[in-house]
Amino acid sequence: MPNIAPFSTFVVGSLPRPQWVRDLIEDRKAGRISNADSENLLDDAVPSAIRMQERAGLDYVSDGEWRRESYVKVFADSVDGFESDLLAGGGSRFSTLPYPAVTSALKPNRSIAADEARFLKDHSTSKNIVAVPSPYTIARRMWDAHHSTTAYLTRGEFMDACIPIIRDELRSLVALGVEAIQLDDPWLALLVDPDYRGRENITDVDHEIEMSVRSVNEVTEGLDDSFISVHLCHAHFARRHSTRGSYELIIEALGHMNVDRFAIELATPDAGGLEALKDFPSDKILGLGAIDHTDKNVETPELVIQRVENAMQYVPAERITLNPDCGFAPSSANPMDLDEAYLKLSAMCQAANILKDRFA
Repeated sequence: MPNIAPFSTFVVGSLPRPQWVRDLIEDRKAGRISNADSENLLDDAVPSAIRMQERAGLDYVSDGEWRRESYVKVFADSVDGFESDLLAGGGSRFSTLPYPAVTSALKPNRSIAADEARFLKDHSTSKNIVAVPSPYTIARRMWDAHHSTTAYLTRGEFMDACIPIIRDELRSLVALGVEAIQLDDPWLALLVDPDYRGRENITDVDHEIEMSVRSVNEVTEGLDDSFISVHLCHAHFARRHSTRGSYELIIEALGHMNVDRFAIELATPDAGGLEALKDFPSDKILGLGAIDHTDKNVETPELVIQRVENAMQYVPAERITLNPDCGFAPSSANPMDLDEAYLKLSAMCQAANILKDRFA
C-alpha cells in the first residue's frame, strides 16, 4: 500500500465550467472554432481552475477537466472509430445529451490525458490527480447493438479493444510523473440498482462485475509502483442520480482489483449508507465521498468530520482519504455552480486539517 497521509484531500476530477468555457466547448464541437484556437483559449482558462483548488487547500488537484466535453467522451475524442451523437442519455437517465457510438475499428489519434497532465504539472505547485475512463465504462457507454456490431460483435470485444489503449495512456501518465491516476468506472457502481439492471437488460450481473475487474487489472498491469484509484458513483446530471443503492453487491469485487484506492460516492443518501464498508478490503485505501455535490447546501467542516468519523466505524483512520462524491461536472453541460464547488472543497479541506490534528 502506498504511503498516503491519512485524510489527504483529493478532487474526483471535474469542476463546473464558467459559461464561456461551456460555450467554447460547444463551438469547438460544432466546428465554429478550431481545436488549436480553442486550446489556446483554454490554456488561459485552466490555470484558474488549478488556482481555485489550491486556494481551497486540496492536497491533490486536477485541471478541472475543463478541456473535456465529458469524462468518458474524452476517449472518443482521442480515438478514431466513433460516430458522434448516435446515442441518447449521457450517463444519466435524466440527461438527453447525445453520445457517440463505436462504428469502426479503434485507432488512437492523440493522447487521452497526457497532454492535459503535462500542462497541469507545468502550472501547479501541488500534487496532481488525472482521470481516465475505464474500459468497462467506455464499453457500457459507447457500444450499441444497433450501431456497433459491424465493428465489434459484442460489448466485450469492444472493451478488449479499449484495454491496450488505456494501458498505454496510464503508462504515459506514469512517465510524466503524475502522482495519482484515477480510473473512472461508475458503470460498475450502477449495477447495484435493480432498476438499472432491468433498463439495461442485464441478466448476468456477476459477468458484468468480472468484466470491470478484469479491465482494471489488465490496464494497470506492470504499474505496481504507481498510485492508482478507481472512482465509483451513481452518475448524475442536474443534481439527480441515475441510480441508487448500497454497494454490497460489488464491494467484495473491489478486493480483486489491483489498485490502491477507491474513491466512492457515500455522502449522498442515494448511496445507501456506510454499512457496505464493513466488507471494504483491508489492503485498500478508502477515498471517502464526504461532500454531496448534488446538494446545494454547503457542508460545514463539522458535518464533514461527522461523516468521516462515521466511516471510521468500518475503516481505520490511517486508510481514509477525503474527496467529493463525484466530479462536480463530469459533462461540460452539467449545470453546476463553480463558487459552490469552491466552498464545498474548502469545507472538506478545513475538516481534513482538523482530522489530521485529531487522529493522525
